[in-house]
Amino acid sequence: MQQIDQKQVVGVLNRLLEAELAGVVRYTHYSLLVFGFARIPIVSWLRDQATESLLHAQQVGEWITTLGAYPSLAIGPLLDSHKHDIAAMLRESADAEAAALALYRELLTCVEGRSVALEEFARQMIYAEELHAADVDKMLRRPGEVAAFSAGAAP
Repeated sequence: MQQIDQKQVVGVLNRLLEAELAGVVRYTHYSLLVFGFARIPIVSWLRDQATESLLHAQQVGEWITTLGAYPSLAIGPLLDSHKHDIAAMLRESADAEAAALALYRELLTCVEGRSVALEEFARQMIYAEELHAADVDKMLRRPGEVAAFSAGAAP
């Protein structure tokens, strides 16, 4: 089994840490801006996502320190269109989740066949992010629509 390129892997992990920490901030922020009849379940879902992002950040950070490196103190980009309807928040969430998913796929590429543990971690995170993306996609669909949400269509 080949050795991992530690500098490359830690670089990806630090970008993931920053993205997940941005998710904590983003979902918490969104949860404060939900109003209307559906507020309670949506706020609950958003706060659950913030908690999940924090857990992911902690897991990524543990890998960084396991590899003997220093975790980034930065926070990734915070997308905010300043449109605070739920659909706009979900579209921003979908964009951020797609970026995180791409980073987890990059991590997998870096460690595949080189570290079983990191490979399994990357696969588990890809699995979780794909499920989350599917949930967001379904939330963006109009009631009764079966087809996947199209980024060009505004619900």
